[in-house]
Amino acid sequence: MSKCLVFGHQNPDTDAIASSYGWAYLERTAWGRDAEAVALGIPNEETAFALNYFGVEAPRVVESAKAEGVFHVILTDHNEFQQSIADIREVEVAAVIDHHRVANFETANPLYMRLEPVGSASSIVYRASKEAGVTLPREVAGLLLSGLISDTLLLKSPTTHESDAQVAKELAELAGVNLEEYGLELLKAGTNLASKSAEELIDIDAKTFPLNGNSVRVAQVNTVDIAEVLERKADIEAAMTASSVANGYSDFVLMITDILNSNSEILALGSNMDKVEAAFNFKLKNNHAFLAGAVSRKKQVVPQLTESFNA
Repeated sequence: MSKCLVFGHQNPDTDAIASSYGWAYLERTAWGRDAEAVALGIPNEETAFALNYFGVEAPRVVESAKAEGVFHVILTDHNEFQQSIADIREVEVAAVIDHHRVANFETANPLYMRLEPVGSASSIVYRASKEAGVTLPREVAGLLLSGLISDTLLLKSPTTHESDAQVAKELAELAGVNLEEYGLELLKAGTNLASKSAEELIDIDAKTFPLNGNSVRVAQVNTVDIAEVLERKADIEAAMTASSVANGYSDFVLMITDILNSNSEILALGSNMDKVEAAFNFKLKNNHAFLAGAVSRKKQVVPQLTESFNA
C-alpha cells in the first residue's frame, strides 16, 4: 500500500488527534507502512495542552486526501462519512479504528475494521500496540492517555468500559504521570470558554447526524460553571441559528457539560423541538433545560435523539 493518511473526525477532539497519532505510529513501527497522522481541524485547547505537555507537534491540517496525492486513508474515532474528510468517497478507506455507532458507511473493497464499545478510540490503539508487541514511547502513551481521559471524563462517564481503568493505569505508567493529577489538569485546560466567540464555542466539538431526513447538529462544551456559559445565551443562540441557516441543519442541540458535577444543560433550537423534548422527557424553557447526570453525547444524547426522531 502506498502512503496512507490517518485522521480522526472533523472538529477533532483529543481522542481523535491521539488515536490517529498512535495508530500512525503503529503503522510505521509495527508494520513498516508509510503512514502520517493528520487532522481535519485545528486542535482545541485541551488537545493543545496534551500536545504541549508531551512535546508533540500538532498534526498538520488537511482538507483533501487527493490533493495530498494520497488515495488510501485510515479513519480513527469515527466512521460516518459526513464527519470525515471532504473527499472521503473518492479515496479508499483501508481501515477504521472506532468506538462509535456505525452509520452511513460503505466501501468498494474489504477493509480492516476494529470497532469496540470502549471509552475511547485511544483505548483500542493501546491494546493493539500490546498485541503487536510494541512498547509505546512516553509521548505516544501520553497522548493516548489524554484521549482516554478526555472521552471518559477521567473514567467518570457512562461510556467508560470496565477495561478502561486498567488501560489508563498502564498508559499513565508509560507516560510517567499521576493519573488523577494529570487528568484534572487536562480537563480543566479545555474549559476556558471565555476567550471563545459564540461561533467558536458551538464548533469546538460538534458533529452532524442524519436523523430520519433531518440534519441534526449536536455540539458539546465542557465547563466548570454552566451558569457562566448561559450568561452568553443570546449570542450563542444567534450563532446556532446562523450556523443552521448556513449549513442546512434542521436542528442544533448544544450540550453544556459541568465536568465537576457530572450534569449538563441542553440548549436547543430548530424545527423539531417536540422531538428533542420527547428524547429527554423534559420541557424546554426559553430554549434550554437541565439534564441531570448527563455527560456523554455518544451514550446519553445521540441515541435518545435518534430514537425520538425515528418514532
